[in-house]
Amino acid sequence: MKIFARDIPPRSAWTLEQAGVHPLLAQLYAARGVQGMQELDDGLAHLLPPSDMLGLSAAAQLLANAMGENKKLCIVADYDCDGATACAVAVRGLRLLGARQVSYIVPDRVVDGYGLTSPISQRVKASGADVLITVDNGIASLEGVATARALGLQVLVTDHHLPAMVQGHIVLPEADVIVNPNQPGCGFASKSIAGVGVMFYVLLALRAELRQRGAFEAKEQPKLDALLPLVALGTVADVVRLDPNNRRLVAQGLKRVRAGAMPAGMAGLFEASGRSAPVATTFDFGFALGPRINAAGRLSDMTLGIECLLTDDTTRAQELAKMLDGINRERREIEGDMREQAFAIAESLFDEDEEPPPALCVFDPDFHEGVVGIVASRLKDKLHRPTFVFAASSAPGKEHELKGSGRSIPGFHLRDALDLVAKRYPGVLLRFGGHAMAAGCTIPEEHFDTFEQGLNEVAHEWLDAATLERRLDTDGPLKPEYRRVELVDVLQKEVWGQGFAAPTFSEEVEVVSQRLIGEKHLALKLKHQGQPVDGIWFGHTEQLPARVKLAFRLDADAWNGIRRVRFLVEAAEL
Repeated sequence: MKIFARDIPPRSAWTLEQAGVHPLLAQLYAARGVQGMQELDDGLAHLLPPSDMLGLSAAAQLLANAMGENKKLCIVADYDCDGATACAVAVRGLRLLGARQVSYIVPDRVVDGYGLTSPISQRVKASGADVLITVDNGIASLEGVATARALGLQVLVTDHHLPAMVQGHIVLPEADVIVNPNQPGCGFASKSIAGVGVMFYVLLALRAELRQRGAFEAKEQPKLDALLPLVALGTVADVVRLDPNNRRLVAQGLKRVRAGAMPAGMAGLFEASGRSAPVATTFDFGFALGPRINAAGRLSDMTLGIECLLTDDTTRAQELAKMLDGINRERREIEGDMREQAFAIAESLFDEDEEPPPALCVFDPDFHEGVVGIVASRLKDKLHRPTFVFAASSAPGKEHELKGSGRSIPGFHLRDALDLVAKRYPGVLLRFGGHAMAAGCTIPEEHFDTFEQGLNEVAHEWLDAATLERRLDTDGPLKPEYRRVELVDVLQKEVWGQGFAAPTFSEEVEVVSQRLIGEKHLALKLKHQGQPVDGIWFGHTEQLPARVKLAFRLDADAWNGIRRVRFLVEAAEL
């Protein structure tokens, strides 16, 4: 592990500080590319305009016409947190704007697989719906959309994933309208917006269309900002890059959550996870609420998660939140067992004194397909290699297929790698899709070795020694005057996440003492620039030398009613 300090553009830092930003925050923002105060203004007026998103006007007209004719609208959701929150935003928002007949269907991870399939289109038609609206899926569902259209359904695709590639060419589904910033010809600047954000923009455009048609006056129009807590949750949980537009959406959602203005289900999830909504952070969204919603789609039925986000009954919300918490505990147990087995399989692929292969593919017949993505992420983090973890499909008639989930490292575009493997080895990949850093695929079990070979070939070609070396970018040394509880609170209130990393500092410290607690965490007494400070390294048991360069985050620990700063160690350069 090599620990580096980010460059801090002095002019940007000076400009921010002169504008009244705290000196430490000015340095942190400048190091993350912020050049001026406008980028830090999280007001809704500074959101990118809906007019920039291709298809929004047509989507608004389609929905307004359908509502005017009292047509039945059916949302086809996805089974992760982004899909669940997007579905809840769609249902709540459409009803808020006057739609009287809105329902939803969420695919089953095991039975249906990902996206809008032909059988799901048939289920939507059988439900009596007239209009099918996808959220967080659909852009690659060529057959599913074709089936829906053939059945007489109007189809609106809202998505943020990359389109399908057929023989090297982008092919879009033949929907009535597509809203996706990643479709060709869309000038919307925030290509990293989550699926829930796309649906929120659809509602903004629909409200404007209805206002133009005289459905309500501007002063009396429904307030869509009530949906922002859900938008923030889905955005953070989907680990999309927090560009300025996404940061505004998340910041606005956080403000409302801290003020207690959120759906009953979100309040129930805060309570079930032991988190405090008045001091909510992006960490709570990503590591407390998000996983509990995701657990439903991994092990059970995402309907539970969506119903939790839709109900306005406090008692019902608390019951559903407790159920989701229980499912998440089960998920953690399954994941723990799978993680150990996956680590053992991966480490058997190379000798102890060797470097791991450039890409890792792991399969065991006992793996649970709902948890392979999490395990792939853990394995990727440990060995710093693009990683796929596979489980046998439990769908009827698909017993000889393997369903894999992959996670990648910077410099290796996972979806593009799958596309290249598919071209070189026709028939090996039955289905695939995803992003640069996360992707999924289905392969015949008999072709596992061929897939592994193909992925490693691409990794050999695309990755060099510098890319394969684990590195951690930090914010460099921490000035002693910034080691204060008040500053910990200031930092935790900010919007941090993917592409806008939470502050991590690094420098050489003296290790005064160290001991194991709970047999798996290292408790430390440190001297930081000559002054004592406590530290803890969760999940680490190996002893440290007397002087060592550490990367650490700031935290506040309470003892006997007194809050003190402590360092949460992230890594050591040994």
